Amino acid sequence: MHNQNRTPLTSARSARHAWRKSSYSQPEGACVEIARPGGDHVLVRDSKVADGPVIRIRAEAAALFADALLQGGL
Repeated sequence: MHNQNRTPLTSARSARHAWRKSSYSQPEGACVEIARPGGDHVLVRDSKVADGPVIRIRAEAAALFADALLQGGL
């Protein structure tokens, strides 16, 4: 459901970024994609819904989250 108080990046805006999908992604596409637009943020989207909403998070928080996942902390 779209939150009317926030404007997610649209497909036109998110299409300009180089999106990467995990090498662990399943053939049915159940994965997320990330983009590094520059600066100190990372963009995250559902790989099955390329024109859907995009989450923007600080690169440091994304790195801490990824490390915790790799170490089994989450």
